[in-house]
Amino acid sequence: MDRLSIERRSWLMSRVKGKNTAPELFVRRLIFGMGYRYRLHLKYLPGRPDLAFLRRKKVVFVNGCFWHGHTNCRYGRLPKTRLEYWQDKIKRNKERDAENIHSLEADGWQVLTVWQCELSNIENLREKLRDFLEMGQ
Repeated sequence: MDRLSIERRSWLMSRVKGKNTAPELFVRRLIFGMGYRYRLHLKYLPGRPDLAFLRRKKVVFVNGCFWHGHTNCRYGRLPKTRLEYWQDKIKRNKERDAENIHSLEADGWQVLTVWQCELSNIENLREKLRDFLEMGQ
């Protein structure tokens, strides 16, 4: 059972940001510190990727495990209340993500998704980002 009323929970969830989230800022600082430069939230690219490396034709999405339905992740578990609502919402988010990635790849972009849970191991994340950004250069 939820500790909050339906109205309070709705208000709280409406305050969750879509861009400039803590995980996104963390990844941005990490990549900037590695010496890479990027553009943010380009409106003309499908899904408005969090980071775009134009000359490399690569994009990075930083996804929250809950909101994007990361499977087999402790952060990706669904709430116990209003289960049908959340299942539908997360399913739509996953479908939209897949469509955006498909569109980007069809246009010749390489796509990397960084999950919120990956931020706990900075060295692995740094290596993953470096491999992605240097691949094919």
